Amino acid sequence: MSYFDSIRTFVRVYELGSMSAAGRDLRISPAVTSARIAQLEEHLGVRLFQRTTRSLNPTEQGKSFYRGAIEILEAVENAEAQIVDMTENLKGSLYVAAPLGVGRRLIAPAVPDFLDEYAEVSVRLRLTDRKVDLTTEGLDLAFFLGQPEDSNLRIRKIADVERVLCAAPSYVEKRGMPANGQDILDQQHECLNLRFPGAAEFQWRLMTKDGPERFPVKGRYESDDGDVLTDWALAGKGIALKPIFEVSEHLQSGALVPVATETPPEPIQMACLYSHRRGQDPKSRLFMDFMIDRIGAAVRNTTQKG
Repeated sequence: MSYFDSIRTFVRVYELGSMSAAGRDLRISPAVTSARIAQLEEHLGVRLFQRTTRSLNPTEQGKSFYRGAIEILEAVENAEAQIVDMTENLKGSLYVAAPLGVGRRLIAPAVPDFLDEYAEVSVRLRLTDRKVDLTTEGLDLAFFLGQPEDSNLRIRKIADVERVLCAAPSYVEKRGMPANGQDILDQQHECLNLRFPGAAEFQWRLMTKDGPERFPVKGRYESDDGDVLTDWALAGKGIALKPIFEVSEHLQSGALVPVATETPPEPIQMACLYSHRRGQDPKSRLFMDFMIDRIGAAVRNTTQKG
């Protein structure tokens, strides 16, 4: 297992950018961490990192080896999962984060079914529309919509989620029906926007005849809770950009209507984010598999209805 341990150590050093941080993560001493990297470099005959007193940066060979190393570790994990009875002695807490809309409508309703199957597992579900940090917040898994900023984490895609620009009939009656994204800007429509600390300026990415295009929308209404935006839209206060699964019942009832249909929003990725090390945990794997099956089917079903 010596070579395999060296590969695992290399991956954590690469991801954390520090020998000492990787050592703490793997519960080995800095000396052992350094020795494993040195042994790996000697075996490969290349330098994997450029070291100075203040920084540690991967070489081009290191970047290339990292991609292959991840595939090796993931293959071993998958092989182990196939031969281990993962339901035996499955116990402990799972710390999970999700956006408010995803968590309330898709994940929370399925948690009881999962816990009914695994009596010694507990789930700590945190719902927030802000971006979370798995490492610093002690999370096992984080469901999300969009693209993650941290490329060192692992992703399991669930579905491409269709979205819609929508408003209440009362708003359309008062302000008119915009045909496309340019109308929204030119006619100065009130746009209801999701904002959390550190968020960039608002830009809605819409599909035009020339391909995806960003529209710098404006509005007086902002919230870090997506459901608040839905409530404002229902109250006739403006236009919201929403995943269809979050507003499908309102679209079906007519409480909300699609607007700017010539330039619909670009679909957004729904996926689950986890660290490589966390992915080895049997209960994390089971929870991911369970939720991906459940919410993938639910998203597809509500999209078809919407």
